[in-house]
Amino acid sequence: SVCSGLRPPPVAGKARSSGVLNPLDHIQLQGPLLGRGRRVQGGSLSGNRRKTRCVIEMFQRPLGFARRAGGEAHVRPYHESGRSSGACVSIRAAMAAENEREERIVEARMKLRERYLGKVRATPGVGDAKPLESGPKNRHGMPRLPAGQTITKGWPVLDLGRTPNVPISKWQLSVEGAVEEPVALSWKEFLALPQTKDVSDFHCVTTWSKLDVPWEGVQLSTVLALARPVQDASHVVFHSYDGYTTNIPLEEALKDDVLLVHTAEGKPLPVEHGGPVRVITPQLYAWKGAKWIQRIEVLTRDRPGYWELRGYSNTAHPWRDDRYS
Repeated sequence: SVCSGLRPPPVAGKARSSGVLNPLDHIQLQGPLLGRGRRVQGGSLSGNRRKTRCVIEMFQRPLGFARRAGGEAHVRPYHESGRSSGACVSIRAAMAAENEREERIVEARMKLRERYLGKVRATPGVGDAKPLESGPKNRHGMPRLPAGQTITKGWPVLDLGRTPNVPISKWQLSVEGAVEEPVALSWKEFLALPQTKDVSDFHCVTTWSKLDVPWEGVQLSTVLALARPVQDASHVVFHSYDGYTTNIPLEEALKDDVLLVHTAEGKPLPVEHGGPVRVITPQLYAWKGAKWIQRIEVLTRDRPGYWELRGYSNTAHPWRDDRYS
């Protein structure tokens, strides 16, 4: 789609971690309630179970509590006969392991970003000294509304005319090509990655802009860091479930506000807008963010995608009115 890159919105200001840095949240409590008044699945603790304490293990995500195994909380009862301390030790060990995993992911992402930081800072969306248009600035110092754009309150749907309906149970995202460690993520694995909330603008090449869209998802740089692009990697190509492709340089892909989004405006990303997951590229025209993302191919050279081969710009910078080749 010409505007194929819409995804869930982040928090105003720069992209930031949403707090999923510690997704495994183990809570010990007495009685049948789970957190905010939620009742534990599987019975109460009355009668001869009064001496049984429940260790309720749950994954906490930015939007609330994500239950495991079909939405049921996992309750592991144990008696106060000495096993309690052992369970607490195992909980602490699990939390430590999860924290260590999170730290490794963040460290890998920052190392990758550092490699390309100079190029990132020189891109037109950040470092253009003479952007077209004027007016109030966005958080990167560019005019909020690029040249030739008009603001819309709606969200027009544009695509190739094929709308794949991919069940979450079958959804998978792979990162391959010029990488040291190819990655294949299931839906569950994708949601276990650090989650980010951000608010950004969406600029379609067909001259409309949707401002202040709240998104939630995973920074593209996080997923790329897991795969570890080779030293001379320079571009990525997005491949969608509908056969669509588009390309961007790594210095654009590694920006903090480029997300793989699963939530937009507080709701799961609708299928017509690219759900369950799509790419958003707030500093480029939206066709550079693929709907229905399936595969990310890392390259050591540029390769044009669907619209780039049909007359649209290879670089797609909104503040240069860079629409066509």
